[in-house]
Amino acid sequence: MSPSDIRIPSAAPMPLGLLLIPGFALMGYATLVEAFRAANTLSGKPLYAWHHVSPDGAAVEASSGARILADAPVGQRFDCARLFVFAGGDPRGFSDAATFGWLRQLARGGCAIAGISGGPYVMARAGLLAGRRATIHWEHRALLAQEFPAITLDSGLYVIDGPIITCAGGTAGLDLALALIARDHGDDLAQRVGEWFIRTTPRDAAGPQRPSASERHGTTNRIVLQALAMIEASLDSPPSRTAIAAACGRSLRQVERLFQVHLGQTMAQTMLALRLDSAAHRLRTTDASVTAVALDCGFVSAAHFSRVMRQRFGVPPSALRKP
Repeated sequence: MSPSDIRIPSAAPMPLGLLLIPGFALMGYATLVEAFRAANTLSGKPLYAWHHVSPDGAAVEASSGARILADAPVGQRFDCARLFVFAGGDPRGFSDAATFGWLRQLARGGCAIAGISGGPYVMARAGLLAGRRATIHWEHRALLAQEFPAITLDSGLYVIDGPIITCAGGTAGLDLALALIARDHGDDLAQRVGEWFIRTTPRDAAGPQRPSASERHGTTNRIVLQALAMIEASLDSPPSRTAIAAACGRSLRQVERLFQVHLGQTMAQTMLALRLDSAAHRLRTTDASVTAVALDCGFVSAAHFSRVMRQRFGVPPSALRKP
C-alpha cells in the first residue's frame, strides 16, 4: 500500500484503526473503544467508527486469553484518520517487518499513530519515535530507554506530540480517549463520557502512572525516599550503598539506620527484594527466559538467582511463569 492509498476523510464519523498485536492488554483496548462508543451514544451521532486490524488478518488473542476478530490484515486499504497500536506483555517478542513498514506508510500519509501500553515500543521499532517525546507503561520504560536513547521519555499517562501519540495503557487509555474526544468535539462531551464511566477526578497527561514511592513503601522520610528512587531507577545494576549514601548527603551508617527505622530492613535487603519483585513480575507477564530475566534484573549467576527467588517466593523461578 502506498501513502496515496490512505484516505483521510474530513466528514464524521472519524475512521479509527485498531491494530492488535498478539498478547495485547485488554484493559487499554477497552478503555479507548468504550470511550469512543460512549461518545457516539451520548452525542446521538456516529462520531467515530473503527476497524480492527491484525498482522495477518486473523483473530488476535489478548493477554487475558480473550480473542478479538480482525476486519483486515496489515496493509489492506481502509479509511484511517487515527490508528491505535495495542500491545502488552513483552513487546520485544513482536518483530514483523510488514507491520513496521505499514506503520511508516500510514504516518507518511498523514494518519496519526497512537501506541497504547506496550504499543509505543512497537512504534519505536518502526522508527516513529526517534526525536519525539513519548511515554510507555512503567514496566517497559527501562527497556525502551535503553534500546532507543533518541526518544525523550516522559513518565506521565500520555503524550501527544503532534501526530504521534503514546499512552501508558490501563486506565490511562480513558484519560487519553477523553482528551481526544475533547479535542475533536469539545469539553462538554468529554466530561459527559467521563461521568458515564464514573471518572470523578480528571487526570492530567503528565500525571503519575504509579502511586508515589512514599505510598508504596510506607514512609515519608526524605533520605529513604531519595535512596529508594536511586535503587528503583537502576534495578539491573543498582549503585553501591556508599554511592547512594553520598548522593543523599549522609554517611552510610546514617542511611542504613534510617532504612532499619523506616523500612525494617537493611539497604541490601531492600535492593534485593525490589530486584526479585521486578524479576517475578517479568516472569509472570513476559515470555522472556528465566536466564534473560535474571540478567535484566542484575543477577549474573543463574544458580544464585534461583536460590534467592526460592527463598523469597517459596518456589523456583520457573514456577512463576505465566500458565
